[in-house]
Amino acid sequence: MTEILSSAEEAEESATPKRQYAPLAANENREDYSLRFAAHSFRKWSPFVVATTALGGIAYLADFAIGASIVLSYGFTSGVLAILAAAVVIFVTGVPIAAACAKSGVDMDLLTRGAGFGYFGSTLTSLVYASFTVIFFSLEGSIMGQAFELALGIPLPIGYLLATLIVLPFALYGMGAVAKMQTWTQPLWLAGLVLPFVVVLVREPGKFAEFAHFGGTEGAGSGFSAIGFGLGMGVALSLIGQIGEQADYLRFMPEKTAENKRSWWAAVLAAGPGWVILGAAKQIGGALLAFLALGVVGKTHALEPIAPYLEAVKPALGPVALTFAALFVVVSQIKINTTNAYSGSLSFANFFSRVLHKHPGRVWYVLVNCGIALALMEFGAFGFLNKILGFYSNVAIAWIGAVCADLVIAKPLGLSPRYIEFKRAYLHKINPVGFGSMVVASAVSIAAYFGAFGPFLAAFSPLLALVIAVVLVPALAVVTRGKYYLARPNTVAGPDTDVDLRATHTCSVCGDPYELPDVADCAKQDGPICSLCCTLDNTCHDLCQTTGPVALGLPAVRTT
Repeated sequence: MTEILSSAEEAEESATPKRQYAPLAANENREDYSLRFAAHSFRKWSPFVVATTALGGIAYLADFAIGASIVLSYGFTSGVLAILAAAVVIFVTGVPIAAACAKSGVDMDLLTRGAGFGYFGSTLTSLVYASFTVIFFSLEGSIMGQAFELALGIPLPIGYLLATLIVLPFALYGMGAVAKMQTWTQPLWLAGLVLPFVVVLVREPGKFAEFAHFGGTEGAGSGFSAIGFGLGMGVALSLIGQIGEQADYLRFMPEKTAENKRSWWAAVLAAGPGWVILGAAKQIGGALLAFLALGVVGKTHALEPIAPYLEAVKPALGPVALTFAALFVVVSQIKINTTNAYSGSLSFANFFSRVLHKHPGRVWYVLVNCGIALALMEFGAFGFLNKILGFYSNVAIAWIGAVCADLVIAKPLGLSPRYIEFKRAYLHKINPVGFGSMVVASAVSIAAYFGAFGPFLAAFSPLLALVIAVVLVPALAVVTRGKYYLARPNTVAGPDTDVDLRATHTCSVCGDPYELPDVADCAKQDGPICSLCCTLDNTCHDLCQTTGPVALGLPAVRTT
């Protein structure tokens, strides 16, 4: 009898999950598969809804400030050409990244892991991406704080705090809440965006010609300057990391089929690299409004979007202009800072889960992201806009260039696996191809930025980073023969497996079912393990990479 009870207890214990996630981490309606492959069953939105949600995140008014800063510093000709050239670079590099994330159901961090950086190598880019969301959260929050001060007389430090708190409810509740908010606020935002330019066109059409001859406020002149063009382009290229925020939504795209192929591609291109078309227009538009308001509000306030916007709409709205301008700014900043907080939480969670082997839930990292951004606001980060963005672009473009080179050059040539492998069980810790290319490109371009190679390369240091990264990736892939991409082949759900990728397996650690692309074969557990439990295990010492594959059973045969 004792033996029977003992056997029953052992069976019950073996059936009990070995890990139970905290309630917040276990709730996928808030967690949004934050560190995982986005399951097909979770991708319930249409291409149009995903695209609308992703494009809602580019409502930021930092574009106005960035464009104004570039043109006021370097004049119309050099400044506008710099903005347009940067937009071309951002669009071209964004297309393969957007398509890969939408097709593979992965965010920017998981894509980077499988595109030449390795399992721990991509932690560096997680911090680069996290810093992008923090920097722009602080810039956008500063703009909202300026609106509170102008419209309501709220002191800036308190306005910064309100600007941070107001986005938390949306960012905490994930894709469902964000999609609704972005859809509901889109008509008001579009109307507010267009209004000042319509007013200027109707009342003062000659101002556009005057703007075209504007020489800036620092003596740059209205003619073309190569140095001014390069410096302005470097500031605009700091926005290249925005493709990561777009990808955080594009991973929820439904599977591409023969029926939805056109709408799928239209949504991916519009919501992926397409953001920069509107972004560049906003930068030039922001520069125009700053130029028009310069004589009234002065240079300092001309760089703060609320003041030029208010001056532009006053003739049409009269006494309600201030209220409308403040409402437009607040709506715009809620839309973008929700995205910044959401995407930042993903990157911070990815970083700390690999370093600490713990994951309390994505929502806790929303608070981390917002807390750091609030500190930057209070320290006056907005006043150093050009310097912050000019330096940051050297690192960001090296990262994006390396990922893009892997997708466009290395994978088609067979120098790297043709699919995106993101699971720890199959990856080397560091892949020198992408990681090494980014480090070298960043180091050289930062040295150039600080003048090591003369004033010309100092101005064009971000482009130098891009060229070095794109050249080094295939070169290093050839030299290393691609052997650092995979620590072992994925025989479970690799590109050649003839199984239904929607089939689920129960993780032998947490006891939850996950679709096949999110599952690895674990030698330590002698069965399937989900990608997150694999990440959080700190005792296995990557046993699976020296032990043969483990059978997971017979999944359903693929039917399509």
